[in-house]
Amino acid sequence: MPGGTVWIDLYDPSPEEVAQVEAETGLRIPTRAALSEVETSSRLRRLKGGLSLSTPMITFEQADSQLKPLGFLLTKDHLVTVRFHDLRAFGSAAKRLTEDEGGDPAVIFTILLEELVDSLADSLEEMAVDLDSLSSRIFDFDVRGPSAKRLEEPPPRRRDLALRRILRAISRRGKVLGKIRASLLGLERIMPFVSSACEGLELTDDGRFETIRRDIESLDEFETRLAENVQFLLDAALGLINIEQNNVFRVLTVVSVVGVPPTLIASMYGMNFKHMPELDWAYGYPYALTLIFLSAIIPIVYFRIRGWF
Repeated sequence: MPGGTVWIDLYDPSPEEVAQVEAETGLRIPTRAALSEVETSSRLRRLKGGLSLSTPMITFEQADSQLKPLGFLLTKDHLVTVRFHDLRAFGSAAKRLTEDEGGDPAVIFTILLEELVDSLADSLEEMAVDLDSLSSRIFDFDVRGPSAKRLEEPPPRRRDLALRRILRAISRRGKVLGKIRASLLGLERIMPFVSSACEGLELTDDGRFETIRRDIESLDEFETRLAENVQFLLDAALGLINIEQNNVFRVLTVVSVVGVPPTLIASMYGMNFKHMPELDWAYGYPYALTLIFLSAIIPIVYFRIRGWF
């Protein structure tokens, strides 16, 4: 590495790269398994002359979200970051350092935290827009295309497919919010630990740390509101599904009720008794058919007037 290197960014490093950095800096680079530990004592540790920090961080790869570990080794002379996925915050931080920021390890670490928080804020803002669009789809549920007739009702299969898609969309956004919350929680734990352990590391810009902490708190509240919105949309979608199911059961109920009187009449006149008043009547057969027809039509008209279908 060039002399005077301050920030070393290990992106999915090979064993040879890890060995080289350890030889150059004298630091022990944690493995991916070590960075994935969930105990606070494993994620936030004091080193000889520095700090070892790790947090899960959300990443979006191929339209899917994943949580992967992100590690920091901070000393007076070096900042080593260990990551296993691409994060746009690192590109933004490198650009800021190139343009107008200094090269002190503590300053670089602070810039990285700022960019990570800003990246999570952008993700939450995008999520808010997605949830607003999803809310319109749910409360204005209509799968008819623009060329369909106004009174044309979509077939049940299309309506079921639309509802399935809505539920999948809610599920995806709920999972993303959970991973964003895990990322915010990891950063939120880092802030007080670094502030209390910064003696000798020249982390003197407490104002920037306090600003980052307040930003994380505000994002945490914003994420909570979005999570409540997701739960509300899920309840609304389930309510919509219940309405669709009730419509089906209502139709089945009407059909069953309409079929009972004709069945009763047909079964009565189908009895093989010798002495039946209508047996020798010339108009007995049309009379029975008329009764069957009227007994089916009258319930349909009644239910139609009542607005059942």
